[in-house]
Amino acid sequence: MSHSLKNKFLHPDVLEKKVEEIKKEGKTIATLNGSFDLLHAGHLEIIHEAAKVADVLIVALNSDASIKKYKSPLRPIIPLDYRMQMMAALGAVDYVTFFEETDPIALLTKIKPHVHVNGSEYGENCIEADAVKKFGGKIHIVHLVPGLSTSKIIQTIKATCD
Repeated sequence: MSHSLKNKFLHPDVLEKKVEEIKKEGKTIATLNGSFDLLHAGHLEIIHEAAKVADVLIVALNSDASIKKYKSPLRPIIPLDYRMQMMAALGAVDYVTFFEETDPIALLTKIKPHVHVNGSEYGENCIEADAVKKFGGKIHIVHLVPGLSTSKIIQTIKATCD
């Protein structure tokens, strides 16, 4: 893996320090979180939209254990290390981190983003809303690309294998 990709990785232990540096530079921070398992065009759409709403985009990925807890014991399909590499390879993404919990509230409390981006299926009153608004941040909703989801892709693959 290239050095430039590794420079985008932020271990949760150093996250607060890096966020402090970014904010001292007067830059705004947007956050986006999810499993991003089987990266697809719908993911790319929300990532590109998220990058437009602040100076710096931090994408936080659910750990493998976290995904197993809230999605399925059979997921993720792509392990965290590879999901982080794919995310870091995207030009719109400034930093990539991860979290072990099933929701990103503790992580967002550390980051205190100016904007947190979420898909329309979660809405303005998403579970992250209180944590983000508590520190003066706002929620930005992105409308999803119809018919694109990892679950639907998995269903299509299964149907073609039968």
